Amino acid sequence: MLAALSLLLLCQLIGEVLVRWLALPVPGPVAGMLLLFLILLLRDGPDEELRTTSQNLLKHLSLLFVPAGTGIVLHLNRVGDEWLALLLSLLLSTVLTLAVTAGVMQLCQRLTRKDAA
Repeated sequence: MLAALSLLLLCQLIGEVLVRWLALPVPGPVAGMLLLFLILLLRDGPDEELRTTSQNLLKHLSLLFVPAGTGIVLHLNRVGDEWLALLLSLLLSTVLTLAVTAGVMQLCQRLTRKDAA
């Protein structure tokens, strides 16, 4: 478990360093996930230890939302002042995410049908 957790944190650290060094417009953890994805492609997927560690982290994912919830409560007056902008951005991003997901799903289905034929 320690080796798998170290790999996850190392990928995130390298992602953070690359983003800051190259001034990329993406968050460091996203770059770290891309690096981890490339590593997993080269290794033909995760080993059992990485799979188990990742599943255990996902089981307790709700704990990672506690700081965000605390921040919202801490700045509740600001949320009250800017509720319209927050509501519109949440609605727009949700609709956009659903549209992109549906488009990607349709594209994948078309590509899968062509491969099967």
